[in-house]
Parts: sequence; C-alpha cells; structure tokens
Amino acid sequence: MTRALLLALVLLVLGAGSWAYLARDAAPAARQWRSATIDRGPLVRSIAASGTLRPVTLVKVGTRVSGSIARIHADFNQQVRKGEVLAEIDTALIRAALAQIAAESAAARADLALAEVQHARNQRLVNRGFLAPSALDESRAALAARRAQLAQLAARRQQEETNLEHATVRAPIDGVVVARDVDVGQTVAASFQTPTLFEIAGDLTRMQIETRVAEADVGELRIGQPARFTVDAHPGATRHAQVRQIRLNPSIEQNVVTYNVVLDTDNADRRLLPGMTAQVSIELERRDNALRAPNAALRFRPPEAVAPAASGAQLYRLEHGQPVAVAVTLGMASDTHTELVDAPLQAGDAVLTGIADDASAARRGNFRLRLH
Repeated sequence: MTRALLLALVLLVLGAGSWAYLARDAAPAARQWRSATIDRGPLVRSIAASGTLRPVTLVKVGTRVSGSIARIHADFNQQVRKGEVLAEIDTALIRAALAQIAAESAAARADLALAEVQHARNQRLVNRGFLAPSALDESRAALAARRAQLAQLAARRQQEETNLEHATVRAPIDGVVVARDVDVGQTVAASFQTPTLFEIAGDLTRMQIETRVAEADVGELRIGQPARFTVDAHPGATRHAQVRQIRLNPSIEQNVVTYNVVLDTDNADRRLLPGMTAQVSIELERRDNALRAPNAALRFRPPEAVAPAASGAQLYRLEHGQPVAVAVTLGMASDTHTELVDAPLQAGDAVLTGIADDASAARRGNFRLRLH
C-alpha cells in the first residue's frame, strides 16, 4: 500500500511539472515592434524626370550640290577645326558646265562686238539721211540683247563657281564629328532638300539634358534651380546640373501635357556621351537641418493604442510597452522623410514603424510542443 501511494505521488509530481513546462512554452510571446529614430539632417523636395544627354551645340553639315562623293576626309569621333575639309563631291559636271559657259561667253562677246559695229554704222547713215530712224531702233535693241546675253552668262558662271566651291564640304565650327552619313561613291541629291552628310558637336566638355516635366510640376520650376542626375553607364556616380531653359511649347501625347526642360551640366572628364539616358532629380526646396521623421512611421497605425489617435498627423511611440499616439505638425516632405514643424519629440527619440514578424517564433514553439 505504501509503495502504491509513493508511486502515485511520483507520477502526480511528474505530470504537474510537464504541464507547467508545456504551458510555459505555449504562452504567447510579447509583441515585438519595429522602430526608427527621429533625427536632424538635410531634407530635399524634388521633381523626378527622365531625360537624354545631348551636345549643347550640334550642327548638321549638308551640301547644296548634287553629285557623287569623291573623297572623305573626316570620320567618327574626329576633332575638326572650322573650315577644315570634311568631304569632296565629284566636280566633273560642274567643270564641264563652266567650260560650256566660257565658250558661250566668247560667242556672245563676238556677237556683241558685231552689234556695236552695226549700231554705229546705222547711226552714221541715219545722221546723213540715208537710213530711216527705225533701223537705228532695231540695231539699238539688238545691241541691248547681246549685252543681256553676256550678263546672263556671267550669272550662270557665278552660280557654277559657287557650286564648285560648295562641292568641297567644310566644317562650319570647331568640334567633334559625332555622325557620318555618307561613304565614298555615294550619290547625294540636293534638288529638294539639303542632305545631311555629317553631324558635328561643338564642345563635349559641356552637355545638356533634355527632359520633360508634367504640367502639374512645371509651375514650381525656375531658371537656375540645382539638379542631380545619374546615368546607367556609370552606376553610383551622381552628377550635378542646373535648369537653363523651360520651353513654352508644350508636348501633348495621349492627352498628357508636358513641357521640355533643358539642364546644363559639366563634362570635363568626357565620360558623358550624347544619347545617354539620365535620371534627373530637380531640387525645388531644401532644409539643411530639419527635424525629420521617416515616412514609414507616419504611415503606421497599430492595432491598438493606449491613447486615442489625435486628429491630423500622428506618430506612435512606446510607453510602458504600449503604443501611444503623438500629434505632430508636418512641413515639407521628400521621398523618404517628412519635416516635423511642431512635435513633442526630439532627435534620438524612437517611433514605431511596424510590427515585427514573429511567425517563425510561433512555428518553433509549436514544433517543441509536438516533441513533448
């Protein structure tokens, strides 16, 4: 009887201990919060846009003369000086036309000399009464026609000489050849419009960014505003730019109105190339030492709070392990932070941004229960 009683007591103690251990494991853990710190620092409100890098000066070089390309003296990326020969167009037809004009001019001068002699003879005969005055009028008209013919030939000669000069294509500015659209032997026709043979960028140490800004944002832009931008070719490298021009002519696509904005930037290292895509951030407003809160904290709303949420903007901080709402007055905002204009908070205070994920802890607790 004594042994049975002793065994029952041992089993009772073991059962109570196991129940207490399991109950302790199964008890819900205290809620874990995610938090961030109020701090002081720069705060920038900006407009984001995408643009294209282009040379400040880009000249399309063409020709007003038709013909085949005889020689090319410039190629891609070549530095050229103003007046330097870029290409030559075959001038055989122009020189043939000049030779024909020279022959016609010689004949016209002979005709003019004959007309002058005839007119002088008629003048003497009319003075002596041997010829009617009408004959003098005819010789005078013939003389004027010969002179007009010579003037016409002189104009044709000047035109062909100009064409001969234009057959040598020269650089209009100092710069770099960024495009060449012709090859030797290719025929260019300048009958209807001037064909483009080369494109020359004036100075690649200065570049411009051409971007578009929505009509809702363009009212806040001003000439001279600073900007920052990046290009995919050089990730992590942020460069500076400045608004130079806000063009008044709008662009309308699918009922969306945008305005072209041009920014200047330095390219002394020549790492920026024409045509690169730039991700631009134009600075509208800046605070250098603003008391700021993370935007994630302003968006957070806990399931419960000790004090009711105040009207307007609010943050939450922990007091005795519970979230308590704090009313705040907000100022300017950036993509990541918002200025606190009036708030019972200071730099270094912690505010809540969310609830920590404790699903993995719960799974571990259930696993231990199954083992017991």
